[in-house]
This record gives sequence, C-alpha cells and structure tokens, in this order.
Amino acid sequence: MTQTNEAAIEDSINDLKMRIKRLNSKAGQMKMDLHDLAEGLPTDYQTLMEVAAETYEIFRKLDEMKQELKRMEQGK
Repeated sequence: MTQTNEAAIEDSINDLKMRIKRLNSKAGQMKMDLHDLAEGLPTDYQTLMEVAAETYEIFRKLDEMKQELKRMEQGK
C-alpha cells in the first residue's frame, strides 16, 4: 500500500469515527426521549411508534457504521 493510499484510508477511518461519535450522541438523546415518553404513558401515546421507529433506525445505522469501522481497521 502506498503512503497516500494509507493516508486516505486513515482519513476515511477518522471521518467514520467522527460520524459515529455524532450519531452516538443523537442515539443517546433518542434513547432518553423514548424512555421519557414511555414513562409518561398513556400521555402522548400517539407519538410512541414514530419515536420508537426513529430510535430503532438510529441504533441500526450506528451498528452498521461500527461494523464498517471494524472492517476498515482490520483491512489497513
């Protein structure tokens, strides 16, 4: 592997780590929002499915990104 290729891979890894960090923060907030909503039931039950689906999607994407990071780090 050339130095420029290694540097590009390292940049990609660092970029992905930053995106994971940001999404992880959002995931934590969504988890707290879902928890608060569940504690307040039956109030605002109409938003439960929307908040749960959004929370699920964020955690699914976070898991996908972490798996990609692992593959990238193993391949360098």
